[in-house]
Amino acid sequence: MVASRVSGVVFALGVLCAAYEARAQAVPVATDEAAPDATILRVFLKEGTSLVSYGEVTRLGDRVIFSMPTSSSVERPDLHLVNLATDRVDWPRTNRYGDAARAARYVANEAPRQYAMLSAEIGQALNDVALATDPAGRLTIVERARKTLADWPGAHFGYKEAEIRQMVAVLDEAIADLRAAAGMTRFDLSLVAAAGGPAAWEPLLPKPTPQEAIELTLAAASVSDLAAERVSLLTVALAAIERDAERLPSDWRTATRVTVRAAIAEELEIDRRYRLLTSRAVETAQFRARAADVRGLERLLARIRDEDRGLGERRPDAMRSIVSSVEQQLDAARALSLARDRFALREADLRKYEALFSAPIARLDRLALALEDIRSMTGSAPAVLSMVERTAVQVLEVVSPLAPPDELRAAHTLLVSAAQLATSAARIRREAALSASMARAWDASSAAAGALMLTARAHAEIARALTVPQLPQ
Repeated sequence: MVASRVSGVVFALGVLCAAYEARAQAVPVATDEAAPDATILRVFLKEGTSLVSYGEVTRLGDRVIFSMPTSSSVERPDLHLVNLATDRVDWPRTNRYGDAARAARYVANEAPRQYAMLSAEIGQALNDVALATDPAGRLTIVERARKTLADWPGAHFGYKEAEIRQMVAVLDEAIADLRAAAGMTRFDLSLVAAAGGPAAWEPLLPKPTPQEAIELTLAAASVSDLAAERVSLLTVALAAIERDAERLPSDWRTATRVTVRAAIAEELEIDRRYRLLTSRAVETAQFRARAADVRGLERLLARIRDEDRGLGERRPDAMRSIVSSVEQQLDAARALSLARDRFALREADLRKYEALFSAPIARLDRLALALEDIRSMTGSAPAVLSMVERTAVQVLEVVSPLAPPDELRAAHTLLVSAAQLATSAARIRREAALSASMARAWDASSAAAGALMLTARAHAEIARALTVPQLPQ
């Protein structure tokens, strides 16, 4: 009796599956010529407007980026990359519409073919059941087919869900009978779990008319927080008005053209005024920073913010750049003011040590001609070499014991090194002359060149330390 009932169920399943397979194959599949290359989505804004997206929407941090058609054609549209703040988007509604659009595209292009494949797979499973003689084997085949059917709608946008639910119910009956035939008394409740109902999707909207495409472009411009993008979108809209002039209502076309041109002119004028504000602010900030005018820079910041409010705070990116630049100059002015205060407190001590350095460095300066002769190897008399060596030793005797302040420590080190090199230059030149060694003459030349260079650097270090601090140019 059980075997007879199972055979009857298998026969009924075969008939039902064949009917569904025939129905699936009868559904026409949309051709590539009738469908656009990408899914047409909608980005719903919180203020209620929706923008068209040609293909998927990308979220990058706090930005949302998508390609928006700016013409009414969805097969070969003119596209413009739109970049909006994510907080302008109604994401629940946008996501629901995306699911609906993807489902519609799938149903129109892929679903019939994949449903036919499913029907063939289930039909083959039923054939295998008819051929199987082992009750446990039959049960395994039918349970596997049931799971395949139950999982399929959820992965295929709910396509043919009602029909599949009927097939699952029939398979549940067959499984119950096959379990009984196999001597199983325990019933698995998971087998009768019903598939979920259709998703709560957003109704699909028709493709925009030429007028609507332009209005959507203007809507995108109105919510963009990027000035360059607003101008770009407005320019695209104006070009679309001219391109589709014959397809647009004349009154609407005339009024919109005037409005768009005025908006573009206003954006360009705002750009010009912010550029002027930037150049004036930067120039004034640099001038006041060089004067260590901290209060003047603080007043400049307040004035910049007042001017921004007067312009309607229309360029936040430009303002951030201006304020950042002025604040950098303000920091530099504060640091310069501190450095000048320190210089004022230290100047007396620095001048005292400058006086101590003046005589030794003057002596080294008087050796310049003799050291130049050694460097160029033009000839040096014995008396000149003795004078160079003696003078350099005297400089070392005066300079070496000094403990200069930090500001003059580099100059002190340079003076000591210059005097030591001058001594070496005279001594080595004498050795070169006595031994007729050109190699030693070149060594003396190098020492003399070093003494001359370090003396010049010592002068520069002393001058720098005794100059009121300035900002670097």
